[in-house]
Amino acid sequence: MPSIKETRHQMVQFVSPEHANTHGTLHGGRLMEWIMLSGSINASRTARGITVLGATDSIDFVNPVKVGEIVIMDSTIEYIGSSSLEVAVAVHSEDPRTGERKFTTFAHLAFISVDENGKPKKIAEKITPAGEEEEAVYAEARKRKKQRVPKFERRDEQARNIIDETEIVRMRLETTKVVLPEDTFYGSFMSVGKLMHDIDETAAILAMRFVRGVLVTGSVDELFFYSPIRVGDIIVFKAGISYVGKSSLEVGIKVISENVLTGEQRHTCTAFLSFVHLGPDGKPRPVPVFEPETPEEKRLWKKALERKEKRSGRLRRIADISGGP
Repeated sequence: MPSIKETRHQMVQFVSPEHANTHGTLHGGRLMEWIMLSGSINASRTARGITVLGATDSIDFVNPVKVGEIVIMDSTIEYIGSSSLEVAVAVHSEDPRTGERKFTTFAHLAFISVDENGKPKKIAEKITPAGEEEEAVYAEARKRKKQRVPKFERRDEQARNIIDETEIVRMRLETTKVVLPEDTFYGSFMSVGKLMHDIDETAAILAMRFVRGVLVTGSVDELFFYSPIRVGDIIVFKAGISYVGKSSLEVGIKVISENVLTGEQRHTCTAFLSFVHLGPDGKPRPVPVFEPETPEEKRLWKKALERKEKRSGRLRRIADISGGP
């Protein structure tokens, strides 16, 4: 049985212009796609089969990555349950001209091993922590898994919740797409990396329409995936602005998948992403004023303020650990 260190998998990606946003830095959705792909590869190799993402902890983007730089994603398996895996992905950028490396972000992902029908499948491999440091990492990963159990137990209930909360806000956007074979990672299931890229892009379009300027993704909050998406399904993205600050805003987006043959709709996930408005100098710029008016808008606003406070706390902890400002 391997130690945590022995499960390490590294994925390296060169950032080219096709990966950039309008500000000339790596598109947040693209980076999320790579993070999910890196975790998926490691999880599938370890589980010896198909794995789907069940949940992800919040992801905060600390330092921007420029075109011409290299992105290094180091993933490790921190815990293995009967059919689930806790995967950590650390992301750094590197300037190939100087060799300088910068911390970009860190992600904790929970994958589930499934069979061809999407049913949980047992994993034979187990993790044996090597030393006190790995014991602590293993214990934290196991703790995260236990904390997610109550929400996982409500997956079927949540999958049936197709009511769109964003319909009650004034600033909203709805888009659709069909899932093609090119959108898959393994088998007939849609790649969660491709899904996160689409989620970020849809949310960013709404945010840019509101701001009328350049925005970069600041974070994506913890989210759970309640129902897998298959090739041939139609996806509906329903986005609405849930909070507006001085130079940033939050967009909530609900993802509904539809089986074309049966017409059945399923709630896949609901994500909350924050965006920062930047000027030509790369510094934050003010965004238009937006105040909640209806009771529902005020309810969403209050929840968004709670997420913003948690986000600020996470960024402070990351700065302490990484030695950032």
